[in-house]
Amino acid sequence: MQYPSVLKAVGNTPLIQIPFDTPATVLAKLEYLNPGGSVKDRSALYMVEKAEKEGKLKPGGTLIDASSGNHGIALAMIGAAKGYKVIITVTQKCSKEKLQTLQAYGAQIIMCKSTELITDPESYHNVAYKLAQETPNSFMPNQYYNEVNRDAHYTLLGPEIWEQTHGTVTHFFAGSGTGGTVSGVGRYLKEQNSSVKIFALDAANSFRATQGNPKPYKIEGIGIDFSSDVIDYNVIDEVLTVTDQEGLSILSPLAQQYGLLVGPSSGAVAAGLFQKINTLTKDDVVVLMFSDSGRAYLSKNFYGAQDEIAAPLYTQTDTYPQVKPEIDSTTL
Repeated sequence: MQYPSVLKAVGNTPLIQIPFDTPATVLAKLEYLNPGGSVKDRSALYMVEKAEKEGKLKPGGTLIDASSGNHGIALAMIGAAKGYKVIITVTQKCSKEKLQTLQAYGAQIIMCKSTELITDPESYHNVAYKLAQETPNSFMPNQYYNEVNRDAHYTLLGPEIWEQTHGTVTHFFAGSGTGGTVSGVGRYLKEQNSSVKIFALDAANSFRATQGNPKPYKIEGIGIDFSSDVIDYNVIDEVLTVTDQEGLSILSPLAQQYGLLVGPSSGAVAAGLFQKINTLTKDDVVVLMFSDSGRAYLSKNFYGAQDEIAAPLYTQTDTYPQVKPEIDSTTL
């Protein structure tokens, strides 16, 4: 199929069956086949184009946001295609491959200190917020707090999954960071069939899972680490917690036994499925969100021996601008 631009190729990713040992039909939504490499292409493009329509972003402007990588990469791709400057704030948890991808698209990277809470004045979110306030003709999609993030998946991804399964989907599993994907898709599927079960995957060491006492964890792309209206618990039947070991140990089998080289959040989604697999029947149709590719994490040794998985976190050695702004987080 021919498209007039790379951005028109976002969406319509394949749904493929995985022959897991279960009577149910298990399908993986391969979102890493979006042109920017992840599900974030959808929400980032939706938010940017809505801002353009509303006059919040004008030609020659700057896109600024905080990201663990994929959202930033999506914005960098969009900025390159539309002629916007792009500034992305990240932390050292971001993989080397994601940083290199951001640079390849021409985005400016600002490396921020890792903080336990997103509300910390020096968090990468607050750094992005301050930069957006200070930069003329800039737009911050603000994926963590902008409900348009959720609306994107309600409008685009939910209907796509419903159509691809011919309305037979019974279970939906998705990682939850901002909560936009699981909430948007969950809301749409529930409207079509209220009995569809929606499962959100959270990191065992997240703010929510630890009841406000978060600890470091290796899995990128999931982790409910703040309160936000983006996530809609009313459409989520259950939040499942996954440890690093549970989520990462399944990555090699997915790649080597099923040909699915996927990222850590997809490993967490698969681990969540296995928490519920004994409850599934032959009439069930399960959709798993595989949000990005394992190619973005190869330097972290998640796909080798188990002793490598248990090794310390990858240490970022490349240098990027350091910033230490003074921000009043109560104004956010």
